[in-house]
This record gives sequence, C-alpha cells and structure tokens, in this order.
Amino acid sequence: MTKEELYQKAKSLPLLPGVYIIRDKKDEVIYVGKAKRLRTRVSQYFREGVPHDAKVTRMIEAAYSFDVIVTQSEFEALVLECSQIKQHDPKYNILLKDDKGYSYVRVSKEPYPKLTAVLQKADDGAEYIGPFISSFAVREMVETASMAFRLPTCGKKFPQDFRKGRPCLNAHIGRCMALCTGRISQEEYAECVAGAVRLIKQGKQEILKTLQQRMETAAEELQFEKAARLRDQIKAIEKLTPGQKVVSNEEKEQDVVALGAGAGAVCAAVLCFRGGRLVEKREFLFYDTTDTAAVREEFLARYYLGGSEEAQPLYEKIPKVIALDELPEDAETLTQLLCETRGAKVRMYVPQRGDGAALVRMAYTNAVDRLARESGRYQKETRVLDELAGLLGLKEIPRVIESYDISNWGEGTSVAGMVVFQEGKPNRAGYRRFKMKTVAGTDDYASMAEALSRRAAQYEAGAQGQFGVKPDLILLDGGKGQVSAVRAALAGTKLADVPLYGMVKDNRHRTRAIVSEAGEVAINQLRGVFTFVTSIQDEVHRFAISYQRTAQKAKSYAVTLTKIPGIGEATARALMKAFGTVRAVSEQKEETLAQAPGVSKRAAKAVYAWFHPEA
Repeated sequence: MTKEELYQKAKSLPLLPGVYIIRDKKDEVIYVGKAKRLRTRVSQYFREGVPHDAKVTRMIEAAYSFDVIVTQSEFEALVLECSQIKQHDPKYNILLKDDKGYSYVRVSKEPYPKLTAVLQKADDGAEYIGPFISSFAVREMVETASMAFRLPTCGKKFPQDFRKGRPCLNAHIGRCMALCTGRISQEEYAECVAGAVRLIKQGKQEILKTLQQRMETAAEELQFEKAARLRDQIKAIEKLTPGQKVVSNEEKEQDVVALGAGAGAVCAAVLCFRGGRLVEKREFLFYDTTDTAAVREEFLARYYLGGSEEAQPLYEKIPKVIALDELPEDAETLTQLLCETRGAKVRMYVPQRGDGAALVRMAYTNAVDRLARESGRYQKETRVLDELAGLLGLKEIPRVIESYDISNWGEGTSVAGMVVFQEGKPNRAGYRRFKMKTVAGTDDYASMAEALSRRAAQYEAGAQGQFGVKPDLILLDGGKGQVSAVRAALAGTKLADVPLYGMVKDNRHRTRAIVSEAGEVAINQLRGVFTFVTSIQDEVHRFAISYQRTAQKAKSYAVTLTKIPGIGEATARALMKAFGTVRAVSEQKEETLAQAPGVSKRAAKAVYAWFHPEA
C-alpha cells in the first residue's frame, strides 16, 4: 500500500485505545505501538507534512500495511503492546525505544510480601508480573495498587520492625494500614497483597465483588474496623481506570471468538492466547448476511476442522479452551469432533463473568470495529461505482470491470495484460495475459482486437474462472481507435453488449478522460471517479509491462542458449527452468545438466562443451 492509502486507512480507525502493528512488504512486523486514540496516532505517521526524526522516517518508508487491536483502556493497550513486542521483536521498536528493556512488578517472597517496580527479573523465588514497556507505568501501577489496599511502601522489614516507633504520616492520612503497629494479622495482610496483585493482573470488577462480600460479612460480625478498611479499599478501586486483561490469562492455551453483524456483513474475531498471552488477532468477514448464528456454526467447523489455508488455527493446533460469545446449535457434536481431532479434551464454553467474559467483550469490540471500517470503505467504493455508472449512463453499477493494455518491444512482438476490479477493488486472481498469435509487427489496434476476441471465445466456450464471468464494463488503455477495433472484434459475440470505453492520458501521462466512439467524457471534475479510473489504468499498464519484460527476458535467455549447436527452444526452456539464468547454466557440471528434466545427455554434453571449450 502507498503512504496515501495507509493514511486513508488510518483515517477510518476509531478514536479508541488500542495497539497498532505495522508490517513491511514481506509481511514482517517492523513496529508495534499503543495509542490512546488509534485514529489520531496512526494517521500522524502517514499524513503529509508531519515532521518525524530520522528513525521514524525510516520506519514509515518501510511500512506497507498495518493492523490494529482495539482495547478497553490505555492501560490495557500498554500491556498488550509489551506482549506483542516480546512476541515479534520488531526491528524499529528496538531503534525507537533505544532498547531500554522491560519493567516488572515484583511481589517479594517473605512473611509480609511487598510490591515494588523493578527493571530485571532475578532468580530469587519472588513473583514477577510483566514484562511491561514503560517503567513509569509500572511504578504507577504499584503505587495505585498499594494505595488501594493501603499496603506499606516504607523500607521497614516485617515482622522484625513491629512496634519499633510510631506509625508514619501515610498511616495518619489513610494511605497505609499501619502494619508496623503489629495489629494486622499475617492472614489479613496476605489477603490485601493478593487483592493488589489481582487488581494489576485482571482489573477491578472481580476484586470489587470479593471485597464487597467481605465488607458485608465483617459488618454482620460487628468487625467495624475491618469493614471500614474494606470500604475504603472499594472506594479507592472504584476511582481507578479499568484494569487490563492481557498481561496474563489463566488459560495458557485458549482462543476467544466473538461475532458482530452490521452493514450487510458478519465479522468473526479470534483472539489467540498461547502461553497465557495474546499472540495474534484474526478477523474473518462474511458478506451478504447478518445471521450470526448461521455464520458462527459454519465458521467454527471450517476454522478448526478444515478449510482454506488462510483459515487454519494458530500453529495448526486446536487449543484446549475455546471461549465464545454464544454456543452454536451443534455445540455438543462440534466439541466431540474437536476432541477427536486434537486427541485430547477440548472445552468450548461461554464465560459469564470475570476475565473470560471481558476477553469475549474485547473480541466483540474488535469485530464491530472491523465491520465499521469495512462499511466505510464499502460505502466509499460503492459510491464511486455509482458515480461512474451515472457518468457513463449505465443501467447498473459496474461491479466487475475488466481493463486491457498492450505492451510492445523493439522486434515487433506484442503482449496484452488484463486486470479485473471487482466491487471497486483489484481481483488479482482474475488477472490474465495474452501473447499475440496472429498480429505481425507492432499494431496496437489489431493486438487489442485479438486479445478481446480470444477473451470472448473463452467465455462462449464455458471457461472456468474469470473467463467464465461476463464483465459489467470493459476499459481499454487507449482512445477511439482501440475502442472501434475492439467493438468490431466483439460484434456477434456474447460480449458484444458489454459497455466499452477507452482511457486516455494527457501529455503528463495522467488520465484525462474516458472515450467512446461517440466522443470523450471528462472525469477530472469527479475526484472519486478520477482517482478510481486512474488506478485502473496504472494497474493494467503495470501488469502488461511486467509481462512484456518477463517474456522479453526469457526470450533473450532462450536465444542465447539456442545458439549452441543441437540445442532447440524446448531444451533451452528446460535449462532455464532448472537453473534460472544462463550464467547458472554455464557454471554447472555436465552430470548436473543431464539430471535436469527435459535435458538429454547429448544436450548436456553440447552445453558443457560450449561454455568450457578448453575441457
């Protein structure tokens, strides 16, 4: 994708917190970042005129695509960012963050544990929560959790320092339980530490329920001081922003699946947890339906029990646990098949509360967000197609558009490229190439006519694939001459009634107008149509040129090898297919050449002797 395309995609993102993952042309993750508002943050990378330092500039130049994971809070995005960076080790995260390392929350192993922020894990038996990217965020988490549960933050050792002096100022202002007085039992203190750890790991909802029950029990037992302390903890926690759900998942191997519907489509979002951490998010779109129940039943079976190569479970393994927003109707049968396929027990369920329910809500949020973005893109593309139909006087929106271009080279050989745009987007599976068979020399009109004649013949013969589809519109790279030649070639065929137009450029090689035999139709006043037609013309030109260069290169290689006595075109092609280049052929031993498919021992001997006359 171009920088402008990336910017347009970023503009469709929601103003919600989350993580963005930037990839290069090889689909490798090169940068992972978090944002309080995804649209604002990501669009800054690709908007023209925004200054960046040298490191960020290099990252942007390498960027080719990006994806986002929407979260419930910035805090959660921070932790997810850390998890993704640890998973992918992106190149530019190391550069942009100066490789400062990770931070952890340490829970000491002693009779009265303490929570501290540390930069390194040590083999000391303590519990470490993390890693986290931001040391500031870790310090803030420790301070917030300690304040909510009134844990001591001083340097005293317990129980050694019990009753050695009066309580400090924090105890007097209600920020510490005054453990130093020796009036707090070890069991009661352990409960507070466990609550603080749970707050950091899972968020506030579950711990609030537990504290509420404990407070009511304490009040009923007339333990008013304990009830008051619990009440203060509840109030302190209620003031906090939502906790995160992705630092650690109790289920070490789990998928979380939720479906959303809208704008005539259904999206299935899959959050993949491995080793207790979120390692990947996948989204699958199903158009022309809003029946989530039917899609859920079909999707789960295809995704976990077989289907397309793209729809395979992470690591090609069914997880132990699958958390769903709803169970499919055939849940019992599907679970049995999953168990048999995995060779072990698989649990499929709908979490009702706690961390599992929160993760399902997170998956649902991502599914709905993807639908919203797709809806915006789909509406934009449909609007452009509608404008194009109105401009050309078409009765229906041209959902399938085929475009053709001719490319020549010096010796008079011509090739044609055919590209397909479906629903306003390139459909590369439908691209086709033609090498002229009947046209002698360089004749664009005759070459275009031959290509379309062969296309029509394929359709009439009931061909499969794109040749078996009747297009709604044909666009030729050229003017009235090309249009007239093709119109005559299609006369009497089943494609004769397909609307046919040419695309002409100005002296700056920019698309200027659409032409028919009746005249020109200006498009530069309609920005959307102008951009769309230009993209079609640029794509078909690129495709035709690439075929011409490939064919020319292959032919030049074949000509070099056919100069060898006894080597014909078939043997030359076999050698090129086996070794790639003429130079590679020249470097092979005679025995190696003879082992290539389609190359006889006699031919191998002739080739070796040609390149090694001294032998």
